[in-house]
Amino acid sequence: METIIFTNRFGEVVSFGGPPFYLQKINGLGDVSVNLQTQKIPYQDGSVFIDALLEEREIDIEFLIVNALDEGGYGTVSERRERIAKVLNPKLGPGTLRYENEHLVREIFVVADSVPVYPDDARTKTMQKGVVKFVAPDPYWRSLKVEEEPAFKPLFQFPFSGPFQMGEQRDRRIINNDGDAPAPIYVEFYGPAVNPKIENVTTGEFIRIKQTLLEGERLILDTTPGVKSVEFVNSLGVRRNVYTWIDLNSRFFNLQIGENDIAYTADNEVQGAIVNISYHKRYNAV
Repeated sequence: METIIFTNRFGEVVSFGGPPFYLQKINGLGDVSVNLQTQKIPYQDGSVFIDALLEEREIDIEFLIVNALDEGGYGTVSERRERIAKVLNPKLGPGTLRYENEHLVREIFVVADSVPVYPDDARTKTMQKGVVKFVAPDPYWRSLKVEEEPAFKPLFQFPFSGPFQMGEQRDRRIINNDGDAPAPIYVEFYGPAVNPKIENVTTGEFIRIKQTLLEGERLILDTTPGVKSVEFVNSLGVRRNVYTWIDLNSRFFNLQIGENDIAYTADNEVQGAIVNISYHKRYNAV
C-alpha cells in the first residue's frame, strides 16, 4: 500500500492513495541521472574520477478521481479536479511530497512541472484520470526529522519551581548518519553562553558565533544549502538575522556519512547549557 501526500506552502493538502483520490502509478522513486565529474591529462588512458553529482529528480504520478454512488455526478468530479489543480499550483513554489508505505516514510521538496493533465478519453460522470509530474531540485529523499538529545540531560525532578536543576552534562555526542549523503543540521543554542561554538571533531569543521547570549535568548543555525542562516531570538521571541556574528573561520558543515563526533563549547562554563541538534537523513531512493 503506497500513499503520496502533497502539502503546499499554505498547508493545503492532497492525498493520493485512497478515496476519493486513488494512486495508480508512480515513477521516480529511485531513478536519478548522475553527472560524473572526471579529469583527463594528455596521453592518459581513461580519466580520473573527481565527483558524482545527482541531477534533479523527476517524479510522475497517475491517479484516479472516483466518486462514490451517493457523492453526486460529474459536478463533484469537476470540483475535485479543480481542487487538485489549486493545491498543486506551480506558481506557489515548492511544496512537500511525502511518500508512505508499510515500511517507511520519506519526504522531498518538489514543484509541479505543469498544471495536472486530465485526459478527455479517461473521463466519466463519476471518474477522472489525472497525471502530474513533479521536479525536485534537491534530488534526495529525506527521513522525518531526527532530534538528538539536548546537551543537558535532566536526571532529577523536585516538587518546586525555580532556576535550580541537576543532571548529567552532555556537551559531546556521537551522531551516526547512516543515510546516503551528508546531512545538513539545524542547531539551537540557548543562553547563557559566551561565543558558543559547535564542532564536528571528526572533520575539524566548526561554527562559532562571536556574541554573548543572555538567559532566555537563543541562536538558531541552519546549514541547509540554499537556505543557510543564523538567527537570534530574544527573550520576547522576536527574531532577526545575525549572519554577521559568525566567526570568519567558521564553515556551515554537514554530518558526514558514518559517525560524527559533535562537541559544544563556549568561552564560559557550559555546565547546564542546552544545545539542540536536529537533521534529516538523506537517501538516493525509497
